[in-house]
Amino acid sequence: MSDDPTLTGRPTGFSTRRATITDVAREAGTGKTSISRYLNGETGVLSPDLRERIEAAIAKLDYRPNQMARGLKRGRNRLIGMLLADLTNPYSVEVLQGVEAACHALGYMPLICHAANEIDMERRYLQLLTTYRVEGVIVNALGVKEELLQGFTQGGIPVVLVDRTVEGIVTDMVGLDNLATVALATRHLIDQGFDELIFVVQPVTHVSSRRLREAAFRETVADSKVHGSTLIIDLSDVTLALDELDHRIELARTKGRRVALFAANGPVALRVAVHLKARFGAGWQAQVALMSIDDSEWAQLADMTAVRQPTYDIGRRAVEFLHERLGGAAMLAREWLLPGELVIRSSTAGANRTASQGM
Repeated sequence: MSDDPTLTGRPTGFSTRRATITDVAREAGTGKTSISRYLNGETGVLSPDLRERIEAAIAKLDYRPNQMARGLKRGRNRLIGMLLADLTNPYSVEVLQGVEAACHALGYMPLICHAANEIDMERRYLQLLTTYRVEGVIVNALGVKEELLQGFTQGGIPVVLVDRTVEGIVTDMVGLDNLATVALATRHLIDQGFDELIFVVQPVTHVSSRRLREAAFRETVADSKVHGSTLIIDLSDVTLALDELDHRIELARTKGRRVALFAANGPVALRVAVHLKARFGAGWQAQVALMSIDDSEWAQLADMTAVRQPTYDIGRRAVEFLHERLGGAAMLAREWLLPGELVIRSSTAGANRTASQGM
């Protein structure tokens, strides 16, 4: 059989064995201690000639250090666990982009766990993360219990919560300023002349941010002369909730009220928009106003007013909080709340809308 690499498809000098630190030391004519110092950034203790020989040896052998093994020797592996309730939600994807960028900048490797809105899956993933000896954990989950996070906090592993709190756990949290943001958006609807406001939100039992948003809506409406109500919608079974929504819309219209729906997040807004289009047709926005927290791409296409969340900054800051804790920061638990940006579009342009328009 020919040894010609063009016939075998094997590159010249191919070897199945990866170069080791011993190989690099032998090639550079030095000891493994010098190689370790070079890899750890302690180049000041090495002569210029030795540094050049080590660099040349690493390049020639295509040496790639085993970062996991190096980390374990120092008690560090640079792994950060991130538990996400719903990776299909654009919000989660955008937060993850900030997390990945910060991890890259600070030298961490994110280990992403997608729980698919399953509480049991969240529990299993958190247990799994302990076996990977992650250095820190970022949690944006649905129903995490206190006891599931205590294993981390009591073991000295920092935890950062994203846009929600967990009862019994005192730790850093990064997220949207839900109270101020919802109040701002609700007042916009009131100022536009809508006098029947319906806040549509997923079940609030397990998620603190949903409770905060619903409470802020109720408080803002209570300080006004408009009629407001909350509709709970389970996205896994929407039939009854959408029937109730239809009933409330019709009742308000018979009373001459101008209806605006305020969706608590992007997935809720999308489901409601699809329903309204099916019921009223392409001109559904002439019948009912719709506004949402989360400025998804489709919201721009529908010209829907939305609250734009600082998702990238939330993810970036969550990693920075972990990095500071891992560096020895011992301050009290921090809550870093960012304002949302109200992006006003034609869906809530109240001046040209009447309760009977399009009927």
